[in-house]
Amino acid sequence: MAAIAGAMPTYEVGARKWLITITVITCAIMELIDTSIVNVATRQIAGNLGATVEETAWVITAYAISNIIIIPLTGFLGDVFGRKNYFTASIILFTVASFMCGFSGSIWTLVAWRFIQGIGGGALLATAQTVLVETFPPEELDKANGIFGAGIVMGPTLGPVLGGYLTDNYSWSWIFYINIPIGIAAAILSWKFIKGAKTKLVGKVDYWGIAALVVGIGSLQMLLEEGERKDWFSSKLIIIVAILAVAGIGLFIVRELTAKNPVVDLRVLRFRNVAVGSALRFAFGLAIYCSVFLYPVFVQSFLGWNATRTGLLILPGALITGMLMGVNGALVKKGISPKALLLFGFGMVILYEYLSYRLATQAAGEWDFLWPQLIRGVGFGFIFVPAASLTLAGLKGKDIGQASGLSNMLQLLGGSVGLAIINTYVTRRIAVHYNDLMGNVSFYNPASNERMYNITSQLIASGKSPEQAKQMAMGVMNGSLSVQSAVISYSEGFMMIGIICAAILPLVFLSKIKKGESLEVGGVH
Repeated sequence: MAAIAGAMPTYEVGARKWLITITVITCAIMELIDTSIVNVATRQIAGNLGATVEETAWVITAYAISNIIIIPLTGFLGDVFGRKNYFTASIILFTVASFMCGFSGSIWTLVAWRFIQGIGGGALLATAQTVLVETFPPEELDKANGIFGAGIVMGPTLGPVLGGYLTDNYSWSWIFYINIPIGIAAAILSWKFIKGAKTKLVGKVDYWGIAALVVGIGSLQMLLEEGERKDWFSSKLIIIVAILAVAGIGLFIVRELTAKNPVVDLRVLRFRNVAVGSALRFAFGLAIYCSVFLYPVFVQSFLGWNATRTGLLILPGALITGMLMGVNGALVKKGISPKALLLFGFGMVILYEYLSYRLATQAAGEWDFLWPQLIRGVGFGFIFVPAASLTLAGLKGKDIGQASGLSNMLQLLGGSVGLAIINTYVTRRIAVHYNDLMGNVSFYNPASNERMYNITSQLIASGKSPEQAKQMAMGVMNGSLSVQSAVISYSEGFMMIGIICAAILPLVFLSKIKKGESLEVGGVH
């Protein structure tokens, strides 16, 4: 018995446990905020650094590429360097890179440091969940997943709001400088409290696997980020990147399934619940990032809202999500089927997308968006904990880090894939709707003739010549058609997210959970 007891893992208690929790959650939120905080500052960055809009887009793309590459490697790197050393070094790298981003004097210097920042930041996300799993005992695992899930949802939501406020009131550099004091404090706490010894590697390092991952996933992320801007396969660069993505990912899969010491052990997908849970995390990432993209763009572009007004309407739903994470942890622990919770959660998200589709008009006000946002908050609150519990249930040792890194990568990849789909869909639907509406503007349509006559009369009354008034009235009509086309297309974008979620939802039924079974992760080392 003594030997068995000695082999059992030890978990943190008291203040130490909660200091570790605060540290890793803060780091995860900080990393996720930086995935979206730059989005609202691109125009200011371009103007200040003398860059084009296309060049400035690489500030976002570089971070996303390094993020998506490093996340699946975190389990391997944590074993090689030790969880404590790796996590602390990642915080320091992220913090130093944040300072250098804010200090950058040229666009390509900023892009380079954003890539480095993403390497540090990606490690914070996946390692944070692994550290939490190792900090909490099995019976409190769902509480840990709930806390982590609240951070997962809050990060992307807070990014545009915080970025807009700092850019409007200070300068774009402060969206990076704000990380510095938080990073310093987190690094000190991480070094002092987090445990994690090195794991002796068996066999050679899987350099071919690492190279294939970098080429394949990096190229895929570039394809998703740049595809729509370069009109997809009409661009030679996109064709080359697509070929590299297919070849790299194909080689990576073959290598990781056959190597004795894979850098990313894809064999964890042999566990049905890991495969299903990872797929659901992919859908969860798609829903979060796409809704965070569509809502702010719609209300700021077509309703004239500023970043503060936009963010304040998002926050209540995000707070509901955070509160429900803990509730879901308790429900899963009591044996409530995660399948039921996931079905309810995705059902609420689908309802949110449908309501947003119906209510997203130029006449919409705060109330039209507030209560759907609350519904979205409820939905997200019922997804993450059951999906994370499903993914990690029954895993031991290295499998936990591998499954955590893989599912976190797929969640971010879901966001990237979703944004590429939605952006392309909305852009192309705008052209379709514009052509449809233009067909109604003709001499044979009494409504359009009356509209044209009224605008022309007003312009003539203001002092314009009849010819000038006619030309200007045509411009007004054309602008009105463009706005109407965009409004309809963005509203359809919400519906498209709901359809994708509905298509993925049946995967829930493929998971294997006995009725009344409580999901707990045991044997974590």
